[in-house]
Amino acid sequence: MAVYAIGDLHLCFSRPEKDMTVFGHVWKNREKRLLKNVRKVGPEDVLLLLGDHSWGRNLAECRTDLEYIENLPGKKVLLRGNHDRFWDAKKTDRLNREYAGRLFFLQNNFYPYQDYAFVGTKGIAFENLCEYEQFEKLRDREEQRLLESFQAAQTAGFRKFIMLLHFPPTSIGEQESVFTKIAEDYGAEQVIYAHCHGIDRYNDSFQGEVRKVFYRLASGDYLKFKPVRIL
Repeated sequence: MAVYAIGDLHLCFSRPEKDMTVFGHVWKNREKRLLKNVRKVGPEDVLLLLGDHSWGRNLAECRTDLEYIENLPGKKVLLRGNHDRFWDAKKTDRLNREYAGRLFFLQNNFYPYQDYAFVGTKGIAFENLCEYEQFEKLRDREEQRLLESFQAAQTAGFRKFIMLLHFPPTSIGEQESVFTKIAEDYGAEQVIYAHCHGIDRYNDSFQGEVRKVFYRLASGDYLKFKPVRIL
């Protein structure tokens, strides 16, 4: 068995006006290219999807996009992204009941894989899109959600962790954050994240080993829509 990761599919089957090709040639025909690139994923493998799954504004508009994800090979684990308006964090249990056996929604919980637990939350980075005080409130909320995920896994007996974020683990220029500290405190082996689009953004945060934690960017355009194997 193996584990693969990719984020930011930004599917728009129900909202074609959100065509992502305006952001570059790499987005063209990404749905077909991804279907070709995931052939290496076996039925018992895990495919981690790191947020921004759909442009749908509610669950009804996302049905076709989620069906596309459902039909990808492997066991699909989904993380919330900043554009996933269909997913209210407080209703994650409802999504997991509705899609039981087909998709797993990771929020305030964890996903077991052999002797690992996949833990995570959307996260947040400061991008000058709001006042800093508002950013701090969002950051504190995401910090608590991440801690709840780690604590649930730890209570279940897990001691090996892969940490998932949608946003990068640090804001631009930061050398540490509440998210990197949590990764270090719990001994996470890897932190996998997405969100950073375009060559000018790929180095917004850590890549490679930092203080014994390995950081990996897995946004779709960065990977050219070829899921990266992480385990």
